[in-house]
Formats: sequence, C-alpha cells, structure tokens
Amino acid sequence: MNQRFCREPAPAGVAGPRFVSSPRVQGLAAGTLIAAVAGVAVAADAAVPASGADAAATQSPETVVVTATRVATPQQEIASSLTVVTAEEIEARQLRTVADVLKAVPGVNVVQTGGPGGTTSVFMRGTNSNHTKMLIDGIDVGDPSNSTGAFDYGQLLTQDIERVEVLRGPQSGLYGSDAIGGVINIITRRGAGPAQFTGYLEGGSFATFNQAAGISGSADAFHYSADVSHFHAGSTPVTPLPLLQPGEARNNDHDDNLSASTRLGYDLTPTLDLGLVARYSDIDLRTTGDSFDPVTFASFPAPQQTQARTHSYFGRLFAHLNSFDGLLDQTFGVADSHERTETVDPQNGLARNTGERRKADWQGNLHLQPGETLVLGAEYQRDQIKDPLYASDRIASGYVELQSHVLQWSSAVNLRYDEHNRFGSKVTYRFAPAYQIEASGTVLKASIGSGFKAPTLSQLYQDFPQYFFYANPNLKPETSTGWDAGFEQPLTPAVRVGAVWYHNRIHDLITAQFDPVTFNTTYANVGRATTEGLESFVTWQALDALALRVDYTYTQATDDLRNKELLRRPRHKGTVDATWNVTAAVRLSADLLWVGGWVDISRDGSIPDLAAPGYTTVNLAASWDASAHWTLFGRIDNLLDRRYQNPTGFLQPGFGVFAGVKTRW
Repeated sequence: MNQRFCREPAPAGVAGPRFVSSPRVQGLAAGTLIAAVAGVAVAADAAVPASGADAAATQSPETVVVTATRVATPQQEIASSLTVVTAEEIEARQLRTVADVLKAVPGVNVVQTGGPGGTTSVFMRGTNSNHTKMLIDGIDVGDPSNSTGAFDYGQLLTQDIERVEVLRGPQSGLYGSDAIGGVINIITRRGAGPAQFTGYLEGGSFATFNQAAGISGSADAFHYSADVSHFHAGSTPVTPLPLLQPGEARNNDHDDNLSASTRLGYDLTPTLDLGLVARYSDIDLRTTGDSFDPVTFASFPAPQQTQARTHSYFGRLFAHLNSFDGLLDQTFGVADSHERTETVDPQNGLARNTGERRKADWQGNLHLQPGETLVLGAEYQRDQIKDPLYASDRIASGYVELQSHVLQWSSAVNLRYDEHNRFGSKVTYRFAPAYQIEASGTVLKASIGSGFKAPTLSQLYQDFPQYFFYANPNLKPETSTGWDAGFEQPLTPAVRVGAVWYHNRIHDLITAQFDPVTFNTTYANVGRATTEGLESFVTWQALDALALRVDYTYTQATDDLRNKELLRRPRHKGTVDATWNVTAAVRLSADLLWVGGWVDISRDGSIPDLAAPGYTTVNLAASWDASAHWTLFGRIDNLLDRRYQNPTGFLQPGFGVFAGVKTRW
C-alpha cells in the first residue's frame, strides 16, 4: 500500500500522533473531537417520496415538516427541537453556503478553517462534529473516506435549497448511526407550474465572482428542477501574520466550486410516481497547510499552498406507491454517492482519497385512523474506501414508529435495530410527546432517546506504522442517551417565546490511546462526555412588514474523564435577525451573531486549553425589484470588521462588500 502523509492541524483534545493519509482533511480535526477523553409546502426527507410529501403538505394550512417523524407533520405537533430555514430567509440574507445558513441556528456551533471553502464542522448541542447525520434529499452524504466520517459543510451551496430542517437531540431511533447530536436535512426545490428561469451574477470582496442559473416547472405528469452554481472566492486571507516565518509572505486561500443538481419526477398513475435527485460538484481549493520540521518538531504555516481537487456526486432514485385508497404509502429508494479528492501538498506530494456509499431503503406509512400513523422501514447500506486503502463495511437496519395525535396530545415513539457486520447489533429508541393548552396557546413538549455512532473505516482498518499509529478492528460504537423538555408560549398575537433544556450523556467515545511500553498509539472506546444546556427564543412581528427574532443558546460540554470543558464548544451564543419589507419592491435584512469565548488548542497543537476570545459580527443585506424580471441586491458581511479566529490559527473574513443582479422569467 503506497501512502503519503501530512500533519493535520491539532484536533480538539486528541492525544497521540496526528497524521492522516491526505491533506484534504486538514482542519477537519480542528473542528472535530475524537474524544480524548453533532401554508408552507414541503418536499420529502429520507424516506418520504417527493410527490407524496408535497401533496400532504400542500393540503395543510400549517407549516409542515418531515425530519422529526419521517412523515409530513404540522410543526405545532412536533415535540422535538426543530429549526426550519426557508429559501425565502436564505435569499433575504443572501447566504451562499450552508455553513453560513447554520451559523444562526440555535444549539449549533459552526467552526470553519478560514474563509469560503475551508473545512467546516458543526457541533450540535455540544456533541462531536461527526455526531450529526447530514441528509440531502434523503441521501446520507457523510464521507466514508474521511477519518471521522463527518460531512464538510463548507462547500455545499444554497442555490437549489427549498428548506433546511435542523433536528436536535439523539435521533438514532429513526436515523441510525451518526445521529447522536441530531439530524440536518437539506430539501431541494421541486418544480411545479409553468417553466421558470432564474439566475444571478454577483461580485465583491476577496476576489469573489459568483454565478447561478436554474430552471423549474412541470408539464402534465412530469415535474423538473435543475440548477447550476459557480462560487469563486479567489483571495481570502486566512493565515494569521504572527504565525508566519520571518520574511514569509501570506498566501490567501482560493476556492472555486462548480455544482449542478437536478430533481425530477414523473407520475405514472394517480397512485404511482417515480423520482430522481442528483448532485455533482467539482471543487478546486488552495489553502495554506502546515510544515513539520522532524528535527525541531516545530510546525508552522507552509510557504507554498496545498491544492485539493474534489469530484463528488450523489444520487437517489425512488418510487412511491399509494395503496388501498390512501391506507398505505410506500417508498422504495436506492442511493449512490462517490467522492474523490486528489491533494498535492508541497511537503508530502500527491495523495488520493476515494469513498463510496450505496444504500437501499423502504418505508411504509400505514394510516390506521385519523391521528394514528404506523411507520415501518428497512435499510441496507454499504460503505467503501478505495484510496489510500481498500476497506468496506455493511449495516442492515429496521425501524418502527407510532405517531399519534389525539385532542391536544401529540406523540411519536420509535424503535430501531441496526446490525453491523463488524461490531454486531444496536437497538435505539425515541419518545417525544407534546401537549397544547388551547386556552392559553401554551405548548409543552419533551423527548427522550438514544443514539450511536459506528466506528469509521479509517478507525477500524487504517494503520500508520511509520508513526506507530494503528487502527483497532475491535472498536465498538459510541453511544448516548439524552432528554429535553421545554415550552412555547404566545404572549400576544405578535410575540412568542420558548425555551428548552437538554441533557446528554455520551459513552464509549473513541479515543487515541498511547502505550508507553510499545510506544504505539491506537484507538479505544474509553471516552465519556456530558453535554447540557438551554435553547431559548423570542419572536416579534413588530409590523406586518417587520419581523424580529432573538435566540440565545447556553452549552455546557464536559470531558468526564478529565473534568474539563470540551474544545470549541462556546458556552454562550446569541443571534438577532430582522427582516423588513420596506415596500413591495424593497427588502432589508440584518443579523447579529454573538459567540462567547471557548476553550481551544493552538494551530500546531503545542499549546492546549487556550482561552479563545469570543466575537460579534453584524451582516446587512438589501434588494430592490427594479422590474418584474430584474432585481438588484447587495450585502455587507462583518460590518464592524471584527478580526477573529475560529478555530484558533485560522482567520475569518473581515469586512466585505458584495453586489449583483438577479433575473427571473
């Protein structure tokens, strides 16, 4: 096996050597804890067919969501903590990447190694960044070739997104492995009605030049949507100047992302329809990696850039059948994903990483009676690494859920069984009841559930004998149990408040362990952690055209073995969002993000338990419909020009101005 290695930035609390087979994962560990010690029409999620969910949702006057129960459900009946970000909100704030969308979501901390394209990790409710299940139109897009299996949110563009549903708390009872912290479900646009064309051009700071175009619509039984986006940020300063060697110039990051996606559907009969969703990305990323001196053991930003070229595609084909006059809804789907990255590092040369995932799934929704739905499902998944080694594993799963709504009571209870070819079986569950007091409008809600994270192929099979680092094929899954309880309350017709308290216990965390006798390091299930906190909000419809929302999140995440705070989990986070439709043609948006300090580690890993300072950013956006077909828009990011690092050793973009034009026909 011919492998090349580079030194990756020091992760959150990992002991032992930190060497990986490809520089492409640089920064991922910087956002990942390997415990050292995750009337609105809506499209479908993992097992809900596009047309089936859309049809159910459009019949309801309420906001309908699918991620919490895997069936279209009014959000008022959902007991789990769920945030929905719509296409309208994304457009009003002119957000170009999913990483930017998630920064304002309660209970979520986003860590990005620099500017656009930098490796981006998400910590949900204080859990690890690989403890969040990531879905795009029902496709599990976690990367099997990644050492932690986590998804990189930094390169996912927003052009085709209809909505983002962020479900918090242990969700393995429905979604299996990886859903310890929660689930993020991206639902893309579905075509309907006459053909519509949209496109935009945008330029601005950091040598930014973005373009996008899309077409959608329907004709008789056929509906379609197709989008192409090109995102280019050619010069983003990321490396802090004090880290550079004397006389060394800073190389700014370069990100070029070309993505295309489509969503197609065809109604064969009134009760049977077929669908296809697919996505392709070609990414050219140039970043400043780290050079390692084997004599002095010093690490510093490399004088030459690392270039990574990634080609990825995801696709899912599904069929939906409505039987027995609506008594039974069935969906069968097959999905395939492939990601290949070639990285050229000036110190280590060429490295390749290739991962594949194939999955078949079936779900049946049995509508027993009004307010009672029994959900049955089965899945089979195979993951593979093809470079820099060959390895694979398989997992077969089955789940059942009973969803009930009786008078003011709503509940969902589910049970899931997963059988892994390596570690055996795992049973997980979830129970989430809610009660609405009609007289006051109060909603009381709670949930309790369990989660697990299967060991990755790299942790099971990938050895680095040059550095005395070895995989462990006997690893068990990481596990968790967690609960939350809270309320939502309208104070006036225009003001609504809510809060939820959560608590999670995580066991058997996979940790790198050093043996002082053999000088070898390997993985073991020895870590434990506790995360708990508060998520609260206030919304105010100040005017018909002016809406405000304030969110505050408190997070306490502790390594139970060391009795210390987990790295890169800020205790405090607050957001303020305001949108104002000044006239029918003019819209303004403003958002403030405040993140308190956190515990971090230096970029080279030599200084642990650093006290990283917090930061505050303010963004403004405006648009003007100059005509029925043309819109002028502009935004200012980081209005106050705050210079901050998150994580430590990686600068975030300062003051930036962007403007462009959008057309629709």
